Amino acid sequence: MTAADEILLSYVIDDSKNATAFNLRKNGQLVKREISDNVTIVSKADGTGIDIFIKENTKRALVMIPVIITETDIHDKVYNDFHVGKNATATIIAGCAIHNPGTSPSTHNGIHRFFLEENSNITYLEKHYGEADKHGSTTLDPITEIYMEKDSQMKIDTLQIKGVNKTTRYTIAEIKDGATLVVNEKIMTNNTDEATTEFDINLNGKKASAHVTSRSVATDNSVQTFISRLNGNNECYGHVECDGILKDKGIVRAIPEVNANHLDSKLIHEATIGKIAGEQLIKLMSLGLNEKEAEEVIINGFLK
Repeated sequence: MTAADEILLSYVIDDSKNATAFNLRKNGQLVKREISDNVTIVSKADGTGIDIFIKENTKRALVMIPVIITETDIHDKVYNDFHVGKNATATIIAGCAIHNPGTSPSTHNGIHRFFLEENSNITYLEKHYGEADKHGSTTLDPITEIYMEKDSQMKIDTLQIKGVNKTTRYTIAEIKDGATLVVNEKIMTNNTDEATTEFDINLNGKKASAHVTSRSVATDNSVQTFISRLNGNNECYGHVECDGILKDKGIVRAIPEVNANHLDSKLIHEATIGKIAGEQLIKLMSLGLNEKEAEEVIINGFLK
């Protein structure tokens, strides 16, 4: 790890010294791994990824599994499975930071599967960052699969703010009795970036619930597409909200699909997309900011 690597890593994780378990991957290769009595990380036999085991009744574990890419023409794909024991609580921090110094594309595809046992509680934080020289590009295509047993809880916060030229995010969830999934995603695109996020959420159990909030800012000539399919297959509650800000010639599309397949399912979809309100700009400019500074304050607050 060089000093430049450490700076790149800081975009997606904080200091790792308090981590219960830690796994760092660089340019497709394992760099560092630390485990504990309650959290074990094992490489898959075929070398395609890792299995993370969090023992039942574990309390407040902190697991970090970052990826960095520092070379051009790297095409990294990794399959990570998280096995969370009954009654366990943990925070998992993942993410990928790419610095592409050349002219060929560099990509990372992370396929993460979460298996949450009864009454477990997971917070999952995922950050994506990219930077490339003038003729290079960065692509991130994460896939997240979530399987939630009775009364389990999972909160997901995803953040993509800068430098990812193209991304396709896909999330599928299977939610059983009394389990709750909360997702908050924040994405900002600029230049000619393209970002697509797609959700398939199946509320299969009685009193299962899901809350998905997407906040997006599309500037310059970038394009974002938000697709959600919410399937109520039992007495359940689901709420999906898409809020988008347009700037310059940016485009945001929201494509909802709500399927109430049970008499007692309650499903809601909301979407609000538009430019920054004029009164917000005027108020901030009256405090001494110029228009560009006022826009930055509004966007930063929106994505906070």
